Amino acid sequence: MEDRNKLAFGRKNYLLMLATIGALMLGFILMSLDTETYGFGFLGLTLGPLLLVIGFALGFFAILVKDKPAE
Repeated sequence: MEDRNKLAFGRKNYLLMLATIGALMLGFILMSLDTETYGFGFLGLTLGPLLLVIGFALGFFAILVKDKPAE
C-alpha cells in the first residue's frame, strides 16, 4: 500500500525554494533602488536582472532535484 503522508518534495527542495524566493526578492528590490533615470544604472540593468535569472534557474533546479528518501 502506498504512503499517503509522503510530501511531494523533500526538505532540500523546500530550502532551495526559499533561497529562490530570497534571490527573486533581492533582485526586484535592487532594481527598484536604482537612482538613474528610468533605471538605466548598474543596479537596474545588470545586477538586478542577473539575480532574477539566477533565482529562476535556482527555482527550476529546486523543482527538478531529487531528494534522498528518508529511511
